[in-house]
Amino acid sequence: MNTHPPRTPTILASLMLAVLSFGIDRAQKGFHIAAECYAIGQAVCVEVFSAYHPLVLTGWRGGEVLPVTPFFDYVLVWNTGISYGLLDGLPVWALGVIMLVAIAALSVWWWRSDARLVRMGLALCIGGALSNALDRLLYGAVADFFHFYWGSWSFYIFNLADVAITLGVILLLGDLLGLGRKRTNRPA
Repeated sequence: MNTHPPRTPTILASLMLAVLSFGIDRAQKGFHIAAECYAIGQAVCVEVFSAYHPLVLTGWRGGEVLPVTPFFDYVLVWNTGISYGLLDGLPVWALGVIMLVAIAALSVWWWRSDARLVRMGLALCIGGALSNALDRLLYGAVADFFHFYWGSWSFYIFNLADVAITLGVILLLGDLLGLGRKRTNRPA
């Protein structure tokens, strides 16, 4: 007898989350980044970097800075590393292999899980990671846009895929802490 709840609702809902996190990030990048930057792994625009205030929000190549508040700028910078610029010196293909292995491992975990929060969290992580991996293929680096800072302190620059990954990790931590699980009464 199967004691597990049906998997279909969590599969469909989490797949929709993965597609949504991937699609929103791709749409935002597609709107802002110049068409000539698409050059399968060649990093055509990555080396172009000079900070300036753009006249329009489309056709960005890198280095654009649009001050929004005293603590937030909307920018385009290229991250040639993985997270926080780690492994910056590796070639694009090696970073791609690392990302594909990570995405495959997360996908196996997602498929084997029965927990709703775990599935949702992993779906957000997979959708975000796939979008960032596609950046590496299309641009040769990951496009980041959101820069928060205060005085001389600067938070790392990130994109919507990173937001999805972070939300996914928060859901995974929530599951680890027991959120979303039915409480069981234990005899004393």
